[in-house]
Amino acid sequence: MSAYRDGDKVVVLLPSRLSKAEEEQWIATLLQRLAERERRRRPSDDDLFTRALELSRRHLGGRAEPASVRWVDNQHARWGSCTPDDATIRLSTRLRGMPPWVLDYVLVHELAHLLIPGHGPDFWALVGRYPKAERARGYLEGVAATAHLPLGLDDADELDDARRSVAG
Repeated sequence: MSAYRDGDKVVVLLPSRLSKAEEEQWIATLLQRLAERERRRRPSDDDLFTRALELSRRHLGGRAEPASVRWVDNQHARWGSCTPDDATIRLSTRLRGMPPWVLDYVLVHELAHLLIPGHGPDFWALVGRYPKAERARGYLEGVAATAHLPLGLDDADELDDARRSVAG
């Protein structure tokens, strides 16, 4: 049994042996699961803000306190951006539908900018507190390479320099 979206339609697959009442019950259950899955994959601005606070608490000791976190449509060469002066974070709508751990990485990256504006070793040490940072970064690099886009969070050479500074 499953439900998925095909364009504007929702397709529900059920075994033919179910009674009408069982069908109705399973359809309601599967539609609810689909809606929850879609909500997790496409969080609202309020959901992003709540998630950012949780990630700050969990990985940055609660020190990064954004004033707002929201989706924007005008970031075509970046995954996210942060303005430390007013503590605002903006995420590209291109992140919608990506795995939650990738979205969390971008949020942690932008939250870290509230504490450290540049991309030096201290900044990368903060970002590295997120356990899936390297995995998410690789995922975004793959997406960017496939679409022939810049990485979008920072310059790859700057990252390599920072990694060498932290390691050395």
